[in-house]
Amino acid sequence: MDVLYFAWVRERIGLPREQIETSAVTVADLVAELRAREERYAAAFEDTSALRVALDQELADFDAPLAGVREVAFFPPMTGG
Repeated sequence: MDVLYFAWVRERIGLPREQIETSAVTVADLVAELRAREERYAAAFEDTSALRVALDQELADFDAPLAGVREVAFFPPMTGG
């Protein structure tokens, strides 16, 4: 699955995207796997209330299932003006 990182998430992790193999069932499970990888992921996912997630370019919740998902994107909330 492709995992994309935007804004400060990308800055903390140091990558715009990566392809990963995961056994995660939900987005929250994936976040737990990523946090456990190393310090930069732990810092990026320290406060998930400050993050939004999209599955295959559709906004989703952290309890959303990953079955059949090809792309997960993490980004901070957007503000309009």
